[in-house]
Amino acid sequence: MPGNLFIVAAPSGAGKSSLVNALLKREPGIKLSVSYTSRGPRPGETNGVHYHFVSKEVFLNMVERGEFLEHALVHGDLKGTAKSAVEDRLNAGEDVLLEIDYQGARIVRALLPKTISIFILPPSKDELEQRLRRRAQDAEDVILRRLQGSREEMAHAHEFDYIIVNDRFDTALEQMVTIVHASRLRRDSQLIRLDSLLQQLLT
Repeated sequence: MPGNLFIVAAPSGAGKSSLVNALLKREPGIKLSVSYTSRGPRPGETNGVHYHFVSKEVFLNMVERGEFLEHALVHGDLKGTAKSAVEDRLNAGEDVLLEIDYQGARIVRALLPKTISIFILPPSKDELEQRLRRRAQDAEDVILRRLQGSREEMAHAHEFDYIIVNDRFDTALEQMVTIVHASRLRRDSQLIRLDSLLQQLLT
């Protein structure tokens, strides 16, 4: 039985990565697909853990070879999800999670309509800006560009299956866990998983 594919998207500073990391600790059955990016690593980021950091030339060569499930230009950097990292795991029955933007999410949903998509919103514009500044990882012009881009991101929140406001971290995390558990109990998956039980009950 194929696994579930989860997408989590959010504007920069909404707390997406922190929520995803906490979710993965709570739900070890979900595997994170590490995206490729053409940008360099930020302080504290590790290649192969946070992203696969590659040159723009290498990234574009991968695009030409058709190696990406989705790819997009995000905040001036190329980002993409390798097909093999997703399809092989799903076919093996594993649940997979993608941290991607709304452009990539739209492409993946078109290819895999059963994808479960979650969008994370900040509690306010002021809090979003404060979180970006507290990270102390970006120059002022980058922060302003990310704030501008956040409006574009949030304008697409209605395209997702679920929307969570990350005001209280613990509450937002519990809501994500609930979505995961409910998704695993969907009819089609359960009918396959419980086929022998149903046969016994109906005999």
